[in-house]
Amino acid sequence: MAKKQKKFKLKTYKAAAKRFRVTGSGKVMRTKGGKSHLRRRKSKRTKAQFSEMLEVNGAKEVKRVRRLAPYLGKYKQNPPA
Repeated sequence: MAKKQKKFKLKTYKAAAKRFRVTGSGKVMRTKGGKSHLRRRKSKRTKAQFSEMLEVNGAKEVKRVRRLAPYLGKYKQNPPA
């Protein structure tokens, strides 16, 4: 009887998992930078625009994110930022 091969799990790059989200249709979304500090001098409109998420442009970038976080859209423990 042949010995059964073990399937291995891929490690998730946690920094990428925290920065990106996947929509139901499979789009990779990212948050905007510049939200953490030096916000007193920015206008209210600019600060409001920081909260919206943008789609990741470019097939290469999407491929890189998918490689870094392979299980990103697979589980329900992926809440919006």
